[in-house]
Amino acid sequence: MQIQIHSIHFDADKALLAFIESKLQKLTVFNDTIISSEVFLRIEKGDGNENKLVEIKLHIPGKELFAKRNSMSFEAAADEVVEALRRQISKVQT
Repeated sequence: MQIQIHSIHFDADKALLAFIESKLQKLTVFNDTIISSEVFLRIEKGDGNENKLVEIKLHIPGKELFAKRNSMSFEAAADEVVEALRRQISKVQT
């Protein structure tokens, strides 16, 4: 699977990028036909603590899956997004 990670208006460190890539690679257990994924990392303006936003587009043959989540950290948001995509993958396959 090809993975593109875009950090909008900041530079993500290598540990965060590696964390997200490893989470996405685990999705291939549920569907080994995943073509590519695009990840967008943003820090939203506002007063709230949950200002880290992770959006992921997942391209599989014939479909495009999408999920986005906010959290206090990019890692927590990435966990939630990957879990949402896993549920979408299982629905598509049934």
